[in-house]
Amino acid sequence: MKHSIPSHIVAALALTGLLGACASAPGFHMPVGPNVAAGQEDSRYTEPSAAAPALPVTELDLSLVQRFAAERKGRQDQQAKRLFAAPETYTVGAGDVLQIVVWDHPEFAAALGPAQGQGSAKASDPAAGFVVDQDGTLQFPYAGTLKVAGLRTEQIQQRLRAALAAYLIKPQVTVRMASYRSRQVYVDGEVRSPGALSLTDVPLSFYDAVARAGGFSENADQSDVVLVREGVSQRIDVPQLLAQDLSPSRLYLRAGDMLRVASRDENAVYVLGEVNKPGSARPRRDGRLSLADALAQAGSINANTADTAQMFVIRSLDGTPQVFHLDSRSPVSMLVAKDFELQLNDVVYVDGNGLVRFNRVLTLLMPLISSGLTAGVIAK
Repeated sequence: MKHSIPSHIVAALALTGLLGACASAPGFHMPVGPNVAAGQEDSRYTEPSAAAPALPVTELDLSLVQRFAAERKGRQDQQAKRLFAAPETYTVGAGDVLQIVVWDHPEFAAALGPAQGQGSAKASDPAAGFVVDQDGTLQFPYAGTLKVAGLRTEQIQQRLRAALAAYLIKPQVTVRMASYRSRQVYVDGEVRSPGALSLTDVPLSFYDAVARAGGFSENADQSDVVLVREGVSQRIDVPQLLAQDLSPSRLYLRAGDMLRVASRDENAVYVLGEVNKPGSARPRRDGRLSLADALAQAGSINANTADTAQMFVIRSLDGTPQVFHLDSRSPVSMLVAKDFELQLNDVVYVDGNGLVRFNRVLTLLMPLISSGLTAGVIAK
């Protein structure tokens, strides 16, 4: 006796055949045709929906990568003009300590009190000398109150000599800095000894500040150092400066500047899809991370499941998604991948081939089909 197959099983098998024929699968899939001009946007868009709006796709090639490099160099040149300038001359400020000697008049030493010539009890205590008040003035016997903030030591020396000339015959005065306390810069982030550094009469360069803070840590991203100056943040890319023959040793810091060295973990990108080890990729110690570097950290492309013609980089530019496509079947594409610099929070996605998508659909539907067959047997 013949039995007919239940209708719900026939429907499930028909649905499986239909989905297998179109080789579709849940997840990300962005079809890109072979005739898109290199470096241009694809005129065809992904199928728009509420969850995934239509997006143009830009082809990656050597000329586009070179254009991005030129734009980055232009931005660096503009930054160099703003940051690379002659160092400022140190001037006395509130809290500084001056060593003042009036030759042949030892009685002036009494103005220092009993602490003269003795070491400070604490590291935070000022050195022996005359402290500049918070209002920028200096109190000195016979000279009275002098406004010294913003003056160099030789200018203070001249003012003291002129003031004392009313009481002494041709006074010989020497003024030196005993302790620098009025001007500081701050170094934070991925350095071994973060903290405040005092400025002195020797200009403090970028490299000097990093060295005095213990140097870069193992996790430092040298391409992402933020300099905050007068409320404005500016990014310093050390490897890029060196590539342009601009030495950071000629970048001088000013009072109140803050340097923050970012961590490589903060600038990671994400590698997903048909790679052997999906996850995040960190920049190298010089801060660079190319598309080839990211794929290498992800264990390279899975040769059995990946569609090498469908490799994408998804980037958010001022809140607007931007998609780049690379067909890695060409040997030249490896040069593009090596030179294409990734940015913070980029997503690299390698699409799967048609057979992989078809198998995934079957994997999702097989439990439904099995349930239908079981239900049919029980009903029988």
